[in-house]
Amino acid sequence: MTARSDFSAFVAPPPSGELHAAAVDAASACLDRFTAAFNASDTRGMDAELHFPHVMLSGAQRLDWVGPGQHPPGFFEALKATGWARTQYEKKEPVLAGNDKVHFVVTYTRRDAADAVLSTHVNLWIVVRTGERWGISLRSY
Repeated sequence: MTARSDFSAFVAPPPSGELHAAAVDAASACLDRFTAAFNASDTRGMDAELHFPHVMLSGAQRLDWVGPGQHPPGFFEALKATGWARTQYEKKEPVLAGNDKVHFVVTYTRRDAADAVLSTHVNLWIVVRTGERWGISLRSY
């Protein structure tokens, strides 16, 4: 097979445009576990829901984490200093799905202890199944 035909197969659309409900459910559960760990300030639990290398995009900047343990020291202390108490999904919309990958547009809020919204974020997150394990491979902010 030539490089051109390899690329064509790589970017070809899936046979069906339908969302795969089981994949969406499993990938969504991965996001829920990630956010539960985030709300518990549990970076190991967060890492357990990521695939590595893990890619984050913010504007034109790209950050690659090659393995677990990359969260900056003091991240949660700084976040709590803003009044943050928890993060809540407002919407997780699957916009592209196959048996092994789901792209979500996630809308989440950061809230204080009185449940007031501090900020709202809309991001693209890609969750992939490798073997039997679902993990977040890419987050775009």
